Amino acid sequence: MKPTDMFTQVGSVIASVMFAWAMFKQYCPYNLQEFIDKYSKRAFTFIYPYIQISFNEFTGDRFMRSEAYSAIENYLGSRSSTQAKRLKADVVKNSQSIILSMDDHEEVEDEFQGVKLKWAAGKHISKTQSVSFYPVTDEKKYYWLTFHRRHRQLILGDYLNHVLKEGNEIKVRNRQRKLYTNSGSYWRHVVFQHPASFESLAMEAERKQEIMDDLVVFSTAEEFYARIGRAWKRGYLLFGPPGTGKSTMIAAMANLLNYDIYDLELTAVKDNTELRKLLIDTTSRSIIVIEDIDCSLDLTGQRKKKKEEGEGDEKDPKLKLPKEEAETKQSQVTLSGILNFVDGLWSACKGERLIVFTTNFVEKLDPALIRKGRMDKHIELSYCSFEAFQILAKNYLKLESHHLFARIQELLGETKMTPAEVAEHLMPKTISGDATQRKEVGRFSISGIEEVWSLETEQSDFYYFNDRNDYPNNDGITVSAVDHLLSWLCLPYPVLSQNHL
Repeated sequence: MKPTDMFTQVGSVIASVMFAWAMFKQYCPYNLQEFIDKYSKRAFTFIYPYIQISFNEFTGDRFMRSEAYSAIENYLGSRSSTQAKRLKADVVKNSQSIILSMDDHEEVEDEFQGVKLKWAAGKHISKTQSVSFYPVTDEKKYYWLTFHRRHRQLILGDYLNHVLKEGNEIKVRNRQRKLYTNSGSYWRHVVFQHPASFESLAMEAERKQEIMDDLVVFSTAEEFYARIGRAWKRGYLLFGPPGTGKSTMIAAMANLLNYDIYDLELTAVKDNTELRKLLIDTTSRSIIVIEDIDCSLDLTGQRKKKKEEGEGDEKDPKLKLPKEEAETKQSQVTLSGILNFVDGLWSACKGERLIVFTTNFVEKLDPALIRKGRMDKHIELSYCSFEAFQILAKNYLKLESHHLFARIQELLGETKMTPAEVAEHLMPKTISGDATQRKEVGRFSISGIEEVWSLETEQSDFYYFNDRNDYPNNDGITVSAVDHLLSWLCLPYPVLSQNHL
């Protein structure tokens, strides 16, 4: 038989088989197909001696990322670097090292107590096409474990326990704390590298210690929460004027407890269902933050009342601005959804989590939102006290005492300045390192006055302080005495002596 004739016959056989299979799938009853499929797989297992186990990235309806999948990913990292041909790299430990994992559709071998087995990485992309305001790619990643059936007991027992234990230990060693933000119903993250600490926080030492003790006690109270029948979570409400350090406080809390931060932007959440999905996808040992919650959405009772009062004066729909229409369509998250998010049944799906709200106007918030049990601890961050100023002076200028401190203490008691305003005056304001050539620049923002001025190091015609809080400078502009005190405190040489005060 000629080769051409042989290929022709093979092609005819393949075409006939494909036609017969298509006819079978089209006209054979579904119950019969299911019966044949079931028993054909059983028959195949008698011939094929290997067992396969799949570990999907998400459990349920993409509600929660599988901890087993994460542990396996970490465990296979070192093996992937020596066996796989295609790898994925990620930077860890403050960009000082990298961790490798095998790319999709790669295989690596492993050995445990003399038994060889294979791991394979796969990915399934859904072909379903849908039109959505929040388009996302539906990827389902998984790992396949293949081993001989005679080693079933060893693999399902000791080996898998070994993989999970070692994978979790690697995760702890390589862990990078992350700052998450929501994009639709999914979280995106960057590495969290904020340097804030309670030691450098501008606050009274007694209050700082109280907050630190509360956080540490919470982080070690798993058995206590289980015994009293409460979800292992705690709510913090940070309130006070702008510039008093609410965001810095959150960063210090995360650094103290080594927690991740989930910064939730409510206006980007479509509805309550999407909000619940975001909550479920957060991890333990994390802080869920909603900053400026009074400005995020119409969630307060006061705002609802205002809205009802203005219903009679509602604009003609035709006259609505496009921006207003976009805002009404942007999010349908309700106060009820937020309350359930904080304290509902779904809030107990993970343990060891802090929920932090920040606001500049606590009186605007609905009482149901900030009651005990939801926001357990209320922390007021107010204007700069003298003790807070001393911490700032130590941080910025490395000064623990100065003859101007007494006068600054008096003036801080008579005026209201936030720690951010004080810190701005203590920032380095020089370009050159030579004290004989540098210029000092001060920016003043008290009482709405903002003026930039400079002092040469040789200048000596200073205006000294009297009993008033304000006095004219060289340009005749009234500037707070606190501003000048702070600016002179930053000069590179002693400007004032005790008899000048």
